[in-house]
Amino acid sequence: MDFIFPFTFRELNVLKQKKFSLVELVHHFFTETKEAGIWIFADLQVVFILDGLDECRPPLDFSNTQILTDVTESTSVDVLLMNLIRGNLLPSARLWITTRPAAANQIPAQCVDMVTEVRGFTDPQKEEYFTKRFRDEEQTNTIISHIKTSRSVHIMCHIPVFCWITATVLEDVLKTTEGGELPKTLTEMYIHFLVVQAKLKNVKYDGRSETDPHWSPETRKMIESLGKLAFEQLKKGNLIFYESDLTECGIDISSASVYSGVFTQVFIEESGLYQDKRFCFIHLSVQEFLAALHVHQTFINTGVNLLSEEQTTSQRSGSAEFYQTAVDQALQSPNGHLDLFLRFLLGLSLQANHRFLQGLMKQTGSSSETNQEIAEYMKKKISEKLSVEKSINLFHCLNELEDRDLVDWIQEYLRNGEYNPEYLSPAQWSAMVFMLLSSDKNLEEFDLNKYGGSQEVLLNLLPVVKASNKAVMTVYGLSDEGCEGLSSVLRSQSSSLRHLDLSTKDLKDSRLKILSDGLRSPDCKLETLRLSICNLSDRSCEGLSSVLRSQSCSLTHLDLDNLDLGDSGVKILSDGLRSPDCKLETLRLSGCLITEVGCSSLVSALKSNPSHLRMLDLSYNHPGDSGQELSALVEDPHWRLDTVRLEPSGVQWLKPGLRKYFCELTLDPNTACQRFKLSENNKKVELVEEFQWYPDHQDRFEHYPQVMSSTGLTGRCYWEVQWSGQVEIAVTYRGIRRKGDSVDCGFGWNDHSWSLECHEGRYSVCHNRKCIVSYESSSPPPLPPPPPPLAQYQCMWTVLLDLCPSMESALTN
Repeated sequence: MDFIFPFTFRELNVLKQKKFSLVELVHHFFTETKEAGIWIFADLQVVFILDGLDECRPPLDFSNTQILTDVTESTSVDVLLMNLIRGNLLPSARLWITTRPAAANQIPAQCVDMVTEVRGFTDPQKEEYFTKRFRDEEQTNTIISHIKTSRSVHIMCHIPVFCWITATVLEDVLKTTEGGELPKTLTEMYIHFLVVQAKLKNVKYDGRSETDPHWSPETRKMIESLGKLAFEQLKKGNLIFYESDLTECGIDISSASVYSGVFTQVFIEESGLYQDKRFCFIHLSVQEFLAALHVHQTFINTGVNLLSEEQTTSQRSGSAEFYQTAVDQALQSPNGHLDLFLRFLLGLSLQANHRFLQGLMKQTGSSSETNQEIAEYMKKKISEKLSVEKSINLFHCLNELEDRDLVDWIQEYLRNGEYNPEYLSPAQWSAMVFMLLSSDKNLEEFDLNKYGGSQEVLLNLLPVVKASNKAVMTVYGLSDEGCEGLSSVLRSQSSSLRHLDLSTKDLKDSRLKILSDGLRSPDCKLETLRLSICNLSDRSCEGLSSVLRSQSCSLTHLDLDNLDLGDSGVKILSDGLRSPDCKLETLRLSGCLITEVGCSSLVSALKSNPSHLRMLDLSYNHPGDSGQELSALVEDPHWRLDTVRLEPSGVQWLKPGLRKYFCELTLDPNTACQRFKLSENNKKVELVEEFQWYPDHQDRFEHYPQVMSSTGLTGRCYWEVQWSGQVEIAVTYRGIRRKGDSVDCGFGWNDHSWSLECHEGRYSVCHNRKCIVSYESSSPPPLPPPPPPLAQYQCMWTVLLDLCPSMESALTN
């Protein structure tokens, strides 16, 4: 690299009235290049760093700008920058642009090669910060525990500056109000922060005592001036203020310098390249709070609604309309720049938050009726089809109003464990998304099966899927609409999804094609895809092969177990494996009807691209002599392949579907409960009123109406159960308890067993006292029925069990 040229938009903003060529702009900021006589950069390796896109004035309009290719032609700075970013100017140069997320979408996606997200503190780092900030261990533990009780505060603490604000506030509150209540909402936190700064000014600059009134006339005037500046510039999206901005708000440059000298932890003065002065708040959230305080003060003191297009002094419209206007404006903002402002404004409406602002503004807050009215207004908005980000912000607003009804209801709904998604309203779905995304539980793995797993669940919880590292959805089929939703997640530049498990979905070839469109997207970062038992045929391999050939594909693990792909499908898939762009490291093709012909295609593909694949599973196929050739590749140092699974193998595994794993089971009379009647050579069981005579046996279930099979299960096992009434189908370790009425004896109620209970369209899967309940029909969840006196097994249920070697000797059914 020959040159790195760092620019800040704060500096570039000063030049908005001037014209430069690209060469002149470089010479202007880096005079050494001009002195060295460097005028041509095309032959040099150059990096431009453009820092703070969100501070750029005016916003860059890429849809309507002149094309410029000559580095010596002069134009305005914004046109210069847009042509540099588009690659029209100095296309050999590389750019690194920093910005807050809200402004990132200003740059066209086709101009972006890579996005790096610089995240704030992780949860352990938050605790580390407070541990180092306070020496007193008891105080530290009190503060950390308190922060964890307030989700909005805990979430904001990922911002280092907010951790500092929180520490400043809580330290002061603990010192001055012993045994008092600590601030729980963002509004309370920022009110206390302003009080701390006012007290600091009183003591340090005014020679007063900490016990004196906080809001002297001088302090009040400063807060009012800074609030007006904060609001006027927030409306414009400005974070940096120049002399002209101050003048518009009635602040002269000398007063601004005084403010920055007094409120050093609120308002900052900087000097530019040519000693021009610029100002900013210590953090955007401080600007948003002061802006909200200014708007609230103005309305309370004068009745003027600064958010209304027609600013009258009449209050006949009432407080509710004032806050509804704020909600509407925040929802209309394309980049969410009023979100935090709205949270502060609504928080300031609470009467309880005014006790620390006595002397700064009139003590007139909203009535409880008004707060309830605005809360209901926001719930109505949440019921509409808002973006996830806007819905989540409205929930944060409800939290500032201390209204948690929706979230509390969802928490209770989830605690009950019996999910019927069809009866959730749009607002309740939004509440669930908010709760899951703001939960302190790690989204490393999100299992949709726990929430019912239906199509409606998937579509409503797509934002949570998008935020998760791994998503599991192995219940119910996927419609075209569901596949489109998943495909949009895969195409999203901001998606965190890296691992997707769709095993046992009734996916079908046409829907895999929809998913493949997302997998081919240059923004798709998926690394693992599981499609086992998904009802896919050889035709599905064309889409998967095209994905593997895609240069942007990140897939390293692909599971296609138990799909009837056959040799024709494997041949198509091998075309993808042969591509130099294929990065696959693990490929599972167990039970896929593959013969020697298909294995030969795999051998050929691996010889063409030996650099990536490390594990190949071909068990439960019939590879013939080609299997030995694949095994030989493991020993060859030129191939990365180090594991090939071929056994069990043989022609018996070339049966379509799951019936290849069929095992015939009989019931063991020595385990049957005495209310069970066995018949038809111990293949049929009924629950009867009269006790059956069985000899005493140590394996018999003494209390629970249960029976086990005569033989244990090994390898892959498939069987079918015909049933009617109410039935429970289970697999268990042999060591399950048999005697007594302890729940440890019941299938699914211990860590020794897994059970599936079926009754009148209601299905529950249980393990270790945890159950997931689902409903087949659209009827409301029925009350738990009493055990029927008679259950005869006649309706078909299909079961496939795949046991790992460590479990084979211990499990039975």
